[in-house]
Amino acid sequence: MTQLPKVVITDFIDEPLEIERRVLDGHAEILALNALSEDELIGQIEDADAIMVYHYFRFTRASIERLEKCKIIVRPGVGYDGVDIEAARERGIPVCNVPDYGTEEVADSALAMALSLTRGSHFLSSRLRRSIGDWNVDQGTPIHRLRGRIFGIIGCGRIGTAAALRAKAFGFDVVFYDPYLPDGVEKALGVRRVDSPEALLAEAFIVSLHCPLTDETRGLISAGEIEQMPVGSFLINTSRGGVVDTAAVVEAMAAGHLGGAGIDVLEQEPPPEDSPVITAWRNPEHPAHDRLILNPHSAFYCEEGAEEFRTKGAQEVLRGLRDEPLRNQVS
Repeated sequence: MTQLPKVVITDFIDEPLEIERRVLDGHAEILALNALSEDELIGQIEDADAIMVYHYFRFTRASIERLEKCKIIVRPGVGYDGVDIEAARERGIPVCNVPDYGTEEVADSALAMALSLTRGSHFLSSRLRRSIGDWNVDQGTPIHRLRGRIFGIIGCGRIGTAAALRAKAFGFDVVFYDPYLPDGVEKALGVRRVDSPEALLAEAFIVSLHCPLTDETRGLISAGEIEQMPVGSFLINTSRGGVVDTAAVVEAMAAGHLGGAGIDVLEQEPPPEDSPVITAWRNPEHPAHDRLILNPHSAFYCEEGAEEFRTKGAQEVLRGLRDEPLRNQVS
């Protein structure tokens, strides 16, 4: 009997794998490792015919070079910075992603964080839960009207566009920076465009990041960039952790420069216990305790979306195993 190809899911998704088996049953055997570090893959992936990688660690050259017969690596999500693209290319292994599944959810999450912070909801809830202050709005002020305030978006791809349309519906003056979009996108969306991140930072009441993590965007927002933002402004990051220096974010809140921040993604996930952002967020004496919304890389998630990215990821694996044209090859 012919042995079926082996598909390995490295992390995040574990048994039961009914969604993946719905696509791959009869075509491949599936093994979910549920690993939390790349070292846990040693001895488990070498004979894999396909790899599905999520986001708990980076799938580096060291792992890719151990693959003996892999035909495809799939990242069942939007960002693919967690895979060493160059190493895969050198081995002739195509890398694919699922670029469309979480567009609405991430945009919804970005707006939810922005609204909760700017309307004072998060701050007041956090304070009153600890019996700090009077049962009224006073300690949450100043709270400004949002209509007409500038909502700045860095990276106006699928998710950035969805966020722009949502912000526009709330009456924000939406501005975006994205050097890779053709002229006219701003006219189609009915928003404004600026030619530099500095121009956006200088005027935005809210800055929401929707760019991929690349050599160009790594560390895009750090202490110097935050200083360019107006005092009392807000920062939202639902893109990639490496785009923002989170230590600089909590320092800016401690200094009173940032009014608050919503962070869904961190430089390291899960974060170490001594991470500056975790330490500040958990410390009731630190301003970040009441002004920072911190989520565990969950902006992408909904039940329907999870079924979508798992299904589409498995379908791309099947195309790779069958040597069929791939839909979303990034390298």
